[in-house]
Amino acid sequence: MITRVTRFYLTTLSFMTLSLMLAAPSASARDDIDFSDTFQTIDHHDQDGFDGSAELGYTRLTGNSESETLLAKLTGTWYRDAWTYSLHGETTSASEDGEQSAEEYILSGRSRYNLDIDNYLFGLLRWDKDRFSGYDSQTTLAGGYGRQLLDTDTQSLTLEAGPGVRHDIYNNGDVENLPLAYGALDYKWKVSDTAAFLQDFTAEGTRENVIGRSSTALQVAINDTLSLKVSYDIEHNTNPPEDAEEQTDTKTAVSLVYGV
Repeated sequence: MITRVTRFYLTTLSFMTLSLMLAAPSASARDDIDFSDTFQTIDHHDQDGFDGSAELGYTRLTGNSESETLLAKLTGTWYRDAWTYSLHGETTSASEDGEQSAEEYILSGRSRYNLDIDNYLFGLLRWDKDRFSGYDSQTTLAGGYGRQLLDTDTQSLTLEAGPGVRHDIYNNGDVENLPLAYGALDYKWKVSDTAAFLQDFTAEGTRENVIGRSSTALQVAINDTLSLKVSYDIEHNTNPPEDAEEQTDTKTAVSLVYGV
């Protein structure tokens, strides 16, 4: 029998395969897409600078049933010599027939110090408030070592790992501080001049549970600053609180991305 954990990874692999099949290069493409999202990966900037992006997705259905979904993200990255600093915020909200079915807020920040062209040190702080997760909030602090394994004109792959601690506040008011092992993978493939395939995965392992997060996306440029993004996110908790509805949450979104 296939377990939920197995289905979690099979679903991710299936979506990656489908995205690759759909992402055929365009022979008439003229506008290059910038897929150097520095929130997870190492980028090589020769001078100080700033990159930013805003993402918005909204769906509303009316008729026999009414539903509303909102996804919004903001990311800013600053470069200063060997240092990189990133701030990220996002919110997700969904309702059906006037009843809230999803509500999540995420704030995070990262710093990175480049040791050389392929190696770096990182630190991260992430705050997550998910109304239906069984937690009032979770705050993760981690740091460690990262390495660029692949860096070409069309592909990028990084791995990073390190220790950390997570501060869990449960809905019943209980508080727990858990040492954790953190690991992350980030892969980007510039399929054509206007299309990019994006895949990142993070895992937080503690004595209580393992939380894995996967994000798979296909991003297509509309012009120099706007692009269309189709994404599929999965979050799996091996041992969630008793009042959590499910071990695995998934989110499929189509959104518009503005980059500077």
